Amino acid sequence: MNANPYQRIGLGYADHRRPDPRIAGLIDHALGSARTVVNVGAGTGSYEPYGRQVTAVEPSSVMIAQRPRGAAPVVQGYAECLPFPDRSFDAAMAILTVHHWTDVAAGLAELRRVSARQVVLTWDPVVTARFWLVAEYLPEIAAADARLAALDVVLHHLGPASVVAVPVPADCTDGFLGAYWRRPHRYLDPRVRAAISALAALEQEPVERAVRRLAADLATGGWHERHRDLLGADTLDLGYRLVTTTSRD
Repeated sequence: MNANPYQRIGLGYADHRRPDPRIAGLIDHALGSARTVVNVGAGTGSYEPYGRQVTAVEPSSVMIAQRPRGAAPVVQGYAECLPFPDRSFDAAMAILTVHHWTDVAAGLAELRRVSARQVVLTWDPVVTARFWLVAEYLPEIAAADARLAALDVVLHHLGPASVVAVPVPADCTDGFLGAYWRRPHRYLDPRVRAAISALAALEQEPVERAVRRLAADLATGGWHERHRDLLGADTLDLGYRLVTTTSRD
């Protein structure tokens, strides 16, 4: 297996990637009546549901070390070779993690093997490319997205599924790439950027150049002038999609 990227970018992750309760509600609803759940690529335990028997799988010791007291038991391992018998769980969840897997086809096949229901949070790059941070400041993100496994790849390997848009609240507590769409000053904080894999994985020269441009636009009011329509919005569709399917095997 390749080294997990969260060995490098996971430091401080628990501080800036706190699960948003509205997104958690959508994920919990997608899990349906599942009693036993495996959380693959579990990280620090975000979105692990309460009231269900959860087992976490995470390759990065950096992320495991940040799991809070009382979190679900965790197995250090990889999506591509889950250490469980067939149909061990009612449901498997994979939240903003599939694009980091070494072999996506194998990992998604493993989800189907060990569970009767699969819930995957991913994104649609076509929509994400229109996000102001990407379109105006960092088109390098869109170029990188083209090389990652996102919605189309997930659907290809999981088969027929329901796809639900996950709108991002203006005060989203989970600091993923689109979380600060109405709080642009947050992208100026290097600690915030370090917890966003799409930014941390890029060459830092264009990121720093983009941050300087954004800081200037905020100082002059240029950003607010261009995006005055966002200032009164409560949620925004930035392409995040929740995929739910039931294994037919």
